Amino acid sequence: MIWTRINLPIHSKVIKSWRSGDAFLLNGIIYTARDKAHQRLAKMIESGQKIPLDLKNSFLYYVGPTPAPPGKVIGAAGPTTSSRLDPFSKMVLALGVKGLIGKGKRNSETKNLLKQYQAVYLATFGGAGAYLHKKIKGSSIVAFKDFGPEAIYRLEVEDFPVVVINDIWGGDFYEDQISERR
Repeated sequence: MIWTRINLPIHSKVIKSWRSGDAFLLNGIIYTARDKAHQRLAKMIESGQKIPLDLKNSFLYYVGPTPAPPGKVIGAAGPTTSSRLDPFSKMVLALGVKGLIGKGKRNSETKNLLKQYQAVYLATFGGAGAYLHKKIKGSSIVAFKDFGPEAIYRLEVEDFPVVVINDIWGGDFYEDQISERR
């Protein structure tokens, strides 16, 4: 597997060149959000409130990091299972998010939404939170501090490893791998 360095943010034209199975090392800013943050964002939008950050052209990482050990920027930061956030895919993609990062498969509705909104789903290493935290060089809470680890964080990442699972063309790395083995 060849890993290509990508500096964030990126232009939509770049995402059009990505295909399922491509491997990247992300550099720049990504945001975090898990279940509680998605739920609160949805309630805010439904009630007509302005959300506390601009997610246009951003990448959203499904993670709830552990507290930072002394002298560290952040604690373990491994991905959570992405399918739990499928009910919120349309909401975040409509806000302009261009990349979703987690682990595991997405449902067919989310895959169709990725095509519609010209966004990608990326996976990173599950069970490797202690390794991944080393790729995070800066961390600050930007919304919902009362949620603790499920707050929305702004993370500055360096060589953060991801693989394109679902591209904007309908490619699915997991399904493609199964088909190739048959």
